[in-house]
Amino acid sequence: MSKVYASAATALTDVPNGATLMLGGFGLCGIPENCIAALVQMGVSGLTCISNNAGVDDFGIGLLLRQRQVKKMISSYVGENAEFERQLLSGELDVELIPQGTLATRCMMAGYGIPAFFTPAGVGTEVAEGKETRNFVSNGVSKAYLMELAFEADFALVKAWKGDAAGNLVYRATARNFNPLMAMAGKITIAEVEELVPVGALDANEIHTPGIYVHRIFEGKAYEKRIEQRTTSKV
Repeated sequence: MSKVYASAATALTDVPNGATLMLGGFGLCGIPENCIAALVQMGVSGLTCISNNAGVDDFGIGLLLRQRQVKKMISSYVGENAEFERQLLSGELDVELIPQGTLATRCMMAGYGIPAFFTPAGVGTEVAEGKETRNFVSNGVSKAYLMELAFEADFALVKAWKGDAAGNLVYRATARNFNPLMAMAGKITIAEVEELVPVGALDANEIHTPGIYVHRIFEGKAYEKRIEQRTTSKV
């Protein structure tokens, strides 16, 4: 079966209301812009979104938040989105804040098929509420660790620089952050790429995500190279 789809709309056609989605990227870099735009057009609702951040008001996941399509946000950083803040404070949005390393590892463990792991991050804080804490001894010192579960996501939506028809992906710079981890972890992984090339065109030594993890792939259109925080000098 061909993994290549004509557009984001055709690749995401079976995403249902209430789905749990992983969305790759770091800040506004390497986010699946075309997939997000398609979800907005589709009007799917009740989504649980797992992402490093929640975008900004008019870009990224912020577009889904603006249309009230997200019921729960699982993130590590959400500081640049006024609509997110409004929905959180009004009780409209369920939010789970996670240490960034834990967020990354929960993605990775899902890809590895490991159901849970122990980490010292979050012990003794609100992050630990309702979770198992266990002590382990290392070098004669006992230390508390928190058990975290691997994510279970229906779809992983990732964005790469280049990809081929077999689903092999190459990321560029900062986009090689959460995208590779999430690409491994979704039950169905959908990749959008800036350039779709024939099989064999990519250097095997430069492939970051092997095609075995990718179920659907399409070439995206009209990418916006947004700068989240612009700093300029007076000179």
